[in-house]
Amino acid sequence: MTCFFRCGNACDHAVPNRSENPYFGDVVAEGMSRRGVLKAGAAAALALGFASTDPLASPAAAATGDARAARLAAKAPLTFPSVPPNTLDTVVVPNGYDWSPLMSWGDPVLPGAPTFGIDRQSAAAQAQQFGYNNDFTALLPLDGDDDRGLLVCNHEYTNEELMFRGWTGASTPEQARIAMAAHGMSVVEVERVGRTGEWRRTARGRRAHNRRIHVGTPFRLTGPAAGSELVRTTADPEGTTVLGTLNNCAGGVTPWGTVLSGEENFNQYFGVSEAVTDAEQVAALSRYGLPSAVTSTSRRFEEVDARFDISREPNEVNRFGWVVEVDPYEPDAAPVKHTALGRFKHEGANVRIAADGRAVAYMGDDERFDYLYKFVSRKTFRKGSSAAARRHNKTLLEDGDLYVAQLTGDSPAAEIDGTGTLPSDGAFDGTGRWLPLVLDGESMVPGFTVEEVLVHTRLAADALGRRADGTVDVRQAPTKMDRPEDVEPNPVNGKVYVALTNNTQRGTTGRPGVDEANPRTANRHGQVLELTERRGDAAADRFTWMLFVVAGDPADAGTWFGGFDKSQVSPISCPDNVAFDGAGNLWISTDGNALGANDGLFAVAVAGPERGHLKQFATVPVGAECCGPWITEDQRTVLIAVQHPGEIDGASVDNPLSTFPYGDMPRPTVCTIWRKAPGVKRVGA
Repeated sequence: MTCFFRCGNACDHAVPNRSENPYFGDVVAEGMSRRGVLKAGAAAALALGFASTDPLASPAAAATGDARAARLAAKAPLTFPSVPPNTLDTVVVPNGYDWSPLMSWGDPVLPGAPTFGIDRQSAAAQAQQFGYNNDFTALLPLDGDDDRGLLVCNHEYTNEELMFRGWTGASTPEQARIAMAAHGMSVVEVERVGRTGEWRRTARGRRAHNRRIHVGTPFRLTGPAAGSELVRTTADPEGTTVLGTLNNCAGGVTPWGTVLSGEENFNQYFGVSEAVTDAEQVAALSRYGLPSAVTSTSRRFEEVDARFDISREPNEVNRFGWVVEVDPYEPDAAPVKHTALGRFKHEGANVRIAADGRAVAYMGDDERFDYLYKFVSRKTFRKGSSAAARRHNKTLLEDGDLYVAQLTGDSPAAEIDGTGTLPSDGAFDGTGRWLPLVLDGESMVPGFTVEEVLVHTRLAADALGRRADGTVDVRQAPTKMDRPEDVEPNPVNGKVYVALTNNTQRGTTGRPGVDEANPRTANRHGQVLELTERRGDAAADRFTWMLFVVAGDPADAGTWFGGFDKSQVSPISCPDNVAFDGAGNLWISTDGNALGANDGLFAVAVAGPERGHLKQFATVPVGAECCGPWITEDQRTVLIAVQHPGEIDGASVDNPLSTFPYGDMPRPTVCTIWRKAPGVKRVGA
């Protein structure tokens, strides 16, 4: 059920990346050099009038970041008692903490929105209510009041069998329209409960910022591909306005106070009524997991809106798969899709300001054997919170350079044997380069225009290093990763952390083998990559890297927790989203726990004697994924998004296999968690 609705059974289909790019074994064999070669921080800056240039982006930053992180971690240790793995149908938090639902599917968002009822749904009602399957969450300050905020949330996808009584496997037209309205994003005004860390919806009459964004919301295209022939359609011959956003997964908050959202598995919403025969179009569709043969989708969007039929509107698919930017402080402003950041299955995007003031966005392409990217803006960030500075900063992602990552290991290939056993130097680590796809306004990929690089970014990345005779120059090829999902810079130590969720096809017949960054065959549990830009500068073209966590059962020899005593850590499987508290501690939420227990939220110090001491902070109900997470600027609240509770084979509206959170039927829900015990209020204590 999870595979069917979330990503269209991607694992049952051919791997989209069938390029001949090499993996690490080939790179090492070629004799390449193997050596030498904002969450809580953003919220705090916003409370002071938005962020300044990143203080960590300096030559001295790389040497001082870990010391600073260790010092802060010692002042704010993670002392909470670990939550044991379980299969309970509720949120479980440590002793001394409490939790409550903040927003659930169907809760009113806009004025006049009707009360939710499973048997009285309509598209008009859903367009005014909180959407389905909440994913990324952020809680932003509002009007300088510590007790008021804006909850911004993605709605990734819909579970029709848990939404509609008697759903038969194919939606009716009205069910399709309801599902369209249930996608997108929500902005909701919230308020603190007393002086606690609990939050609730703001009372009626004070919701001027509330907003629902869905499949019918107009978006403005920006960047070099806007207006190109590749994005023009019958309804939009100028190629500058797109209706809606789909499959919004993770995201981030920019230093200028907007929210970025990643369009991920958009491919599953498009059908084909007449087979596509053009070879180039078929190749482009295949690389993004899109059909070219006659295909009907279960949601039936293509039957109620012709733009979702590839045969009738072949360019509509090129208008999805972007990074979306929304300004929650301006509810009437059109959201935008930034073509300069490339088109692929974006998990999300997170921004850091480089030493020279340019904005750098880190991104992952969530697919087996796909790539890690970053974007560096042409223009520089302006400090301050003036209207003029903010208008300028909101244009930073419209023009710049796009890169894809190549990682090289520093251990002999024979020592990376697929088991996860550490090589003789005691770490999975190495060096890396950012390979340019677009640089100074020019395509760096032979045979691709800039517009083609940005619209067909996967194909362009595959083509790097490809010689005229079809062979590949391994020195110019990006590295195929194990589903790079959330990618976020740590505001305390300046390093970048990448959640690599899993890849059960690594090393199987006909698939790429292991390498030092992806060291296990049939990787069920995933890993977390720690990346350090050269001189601590986000705009650098070189970096070093190491695996910070190799996830799984700590009793398994093929796991690694930053060198910490594995007998003291919690088991973790399938890291998905990451966040940071004010001390720079890393918080990791999981999706798809392959150890037999519910998914949850974990916390771990990244520096000092507790580095690698990973502890489970919360678990979510049966069938659910733990998304978000968000730690508020005052560190009194953790927000998590409980996505698809009860998403278990055989479940339905009439046979719910979860009753979270209200004891009747499963409803995706954003929850707040806060420290209830007297004394210290900081979460993690």
